[in-house]
Amino acid sequence: MNSIPNDLQTWKRFVKDGVLDEARIRKRIAESWHRCRKAEVNPYLEKGPKVLQQTELDQQSNKHSFFLSTAMPYLEKLLPAIKEMEMMALLIDADGMVLALDGHRLALHEAKRINFVEGACWTETAVGTNAIGTALHISEPVVIQGSEHYSVASHHWNCSAAPIHYEDGSLAGVIDISCPAAHAQPNMLGIAAAIAFAAERELAAKSREKELELLSRFADRTASRVPIVLCNAKQHIIGASLPIRSSIPDWQGRHLYELKERGFTIDKAVTMGDSGTCFYLSEQKKKPAFRFNGVLGQSRQSQAMLKSLERAAAADATVCLSGETGTGKEVAARALHENSDRKNGPFVAVNCGAIPSDLIESELFGYAEGAFTGAKRDGYKGAFQKANHGTLFLDEIGEISHSMQVALLRVLQERKITPVGGTKEIPVDIRVIAATHCDLRELAESGKIREDLFYRLHVYPIHLPPLRNRLEDIEALFACYTQKNGWPGELPPAFLDVLKQWKWPGNIRELFNVFERLSIRFPDGRLSDEPLSLLLEASGLPIGPVKEKGAETKALTLREQIQKDILINALETAKGNVSQAAKISGIPRSTFYKRLKKFNMTAGS
Repeated sequence: MNSIPNDLQTWKRFVKDGVLDEARIRKRIAESWHRCRKAEVNPYLEKGPKVLQQTELDQQSNKHSFFLSTAMPYLEKLLPAIKEMEMMALLIDADGMVLALDGHRLALHEAKRINFVEGACWTETAVGTNAIGTALHISEPVVIQGSEHYSVASHHWNCSAAPIHYEDGSLAGVIDISCPAAHAQPNMLGIAAAIAFAAERELAAKSREKELELLSRFADRTASRVPIVLCNAKQHIIGASLPIRSSIPDWQGRHLYELKERGFTIDKAVTMGDSGTCFYLSEQKKKPAFRFNGVLGQSRQSQAMLKSLERAAAADATVCLSGETGTGKEVAARALHENSDRKNGPFVAVNCGAIPSDLIESELFGYAEGAFTGAKRDGYKGAFQKANHGTLFLDEIGEISHSMQVALLRVLQERKITPVGGTKEIPVDIRVIAATHCDLRELAESGKIREDLFYRLHVYPIHLPPLRNRLEDIEALFACYTQKNGWPGELPPAFLDVLKQWKWPGNIRELFNVFERLSIRFPDGRLSDEPLSLLLEASGLPIGPVKEKGAETKALTLREQIQKDILINALETAKGNVSQAAKISGIPRSTFYKRLKKFNMTAGS
C-alpha cells in the first residue's frame, strides 16, 4: 500500500537535514513538524511506543468516565456508516490515551499492526504529527494525510480529528475518524466535527443537570451561618451559604482557591454525588502585611514579583528563584522565610557554586565522627540539619555535579539525610528554596540538571526581573538608598536620564554601588549643583555607546553625548552667550569653544 503523495521528499529532507520548504506544506503541519523535531520524536517509528495494560486502561477510563459515557453513544450511532466506508472511529481523552475504538475489521487489523489500539498514547510527543495529537495541541479540528504524519507508522493512513470541550472551554477529549489511505473520504473531518459539536452540547446539558441536582441537595445549607461552598468537579463554586454570599457578592463561578486567597481555610470536605464536593470553611484573621526588607520599586514587574513572593510565602512548597546577578535572590529568599510559618526557625543559605565539589556533600549533609582524616571529633552538622524546622536556601543550584544531584534528589523525596561516613538516617523538616541565574528548564533540557530533580525544584518558579526591564524603578530605588543610609542625596533629571540609558548588567547591586560612590564623593548630597560631567566621573559608570537618538548622534559615546547635551543646555540657558554658558557649565571658555567645534555646533544653533 503506497502512502498518499504529500510530497514525501519534503518529509524526507526535513527529518534528515531539518530543512523545510514551508511553501510545499500546510502551516499547521509545518508547525507540528518543528515541535516534533524539537521534542526529539523518532520519525522512523513503526508503531506506537506505549500501550496501557488493561488495569491502567480501566483507571484511565474511570478518570474520564463523564466524557466517555457522554460521547460513546454518538460513536456507536455512527458505527454502521463507519464500517461501511471501511473506516474506524476513536474516542481519545484529554491526555491523548485511546479509550474506545471500533470500525471495519480490515481497518482495525491494520491499526493493530502499528499499536493504534485501545490504551495507546497518540500524542504528538509520543508518535509525532497526527490528527489526534495535533488536535489536542492546537485545540482545533485537523486532518492529517499520508506523509504529513511525522512518523512512518502512520504514512499509510488518513486521519481526521476534532477536539471536544467542556462548557468552560477546557478540553474533554478528541473524536477521530481514521482509515488506511486507500479508503479515505473527503467528508471525514466533517463527520468528526459534527460528532464533536453534538457531544459538546450533550456534555454542557449533562453538566447543568448534575449541577441542578447538586444544588437541590445543598439547599438546606444555604441559610447556614457557617461558611460553606458547593463546588463542581473542577472546584468552581456553584452554591454558597449566607456568610460567603454576604462577604463575596460575585461568588458564583469563582474557583475554590480564590476563597483561600481571601482568608478562608478548608476545615472539612464532604463528597456530594459523583461530581460535587461540599467544603466547610473558616475565616482566618487578617494576615499581617508582607514584610520585604530589600529594595523594591513601583513598576508593574516589581509589584508582580512581590505578589508572587507573598503567595509563595503562605505555602510550604519548594520555590525556584531565577534572576541575573544582583537582582536580589537571597533577599527574596529571606522574605519568603520571614513571612512564612517557619519564620521562627533558622534560615541557612548555601552558595553551591562557591563550594568545591569534593566538599559540598559534607557541607550539605554533614559528616560523622571519624568520617575522614581531619574530621571533627563529634562530627559536623551540614546545612540540612542546621536548617531543620526552617528554610534552606540553595543558591546557584545549577552548579552542583550530577552525583550530588542524585543525593539531593533523594533528600528532597525522603526528607532524610545520611551524613558522610554515617549509617543512620536523620529526618529533617525543612523548606527548600533554590536559586539560579540561568533558566532551570533550559539547564534540564541541556542535561546539566537531572529532569527528575528539575521537577522537584521547579514547583513554584518566581522570576526576578533585571533592572533594565524596569528602569522606572530607579527613582524609587534612589529614594530607598538615601533613606536607608541617611544621605540627603538629590537626583538631577539629566543624571537620571543617563542612568536610564545604562544596561545595568549588575542590576540593583551595580546601581547601589553608583549611589554609594556618589554619597562618598558628595556627602552633602547636593548633586544638582554639580555639572553632569563630574557626576558621571564620580559614578564610575563605564563609558560605552549611547542609545541612538537620531542619525547625527549614533556614532557618539556616552561621554560625548553628555558633553554635547551640557553645551546645548548651557547655551539655551545663556541665550547663546558663550562666556555665560561656559560659566554655567563649569567649563573653561577655551574648552567650551573646542567642544563646539568638535560637535560642529555654533552658539546660535
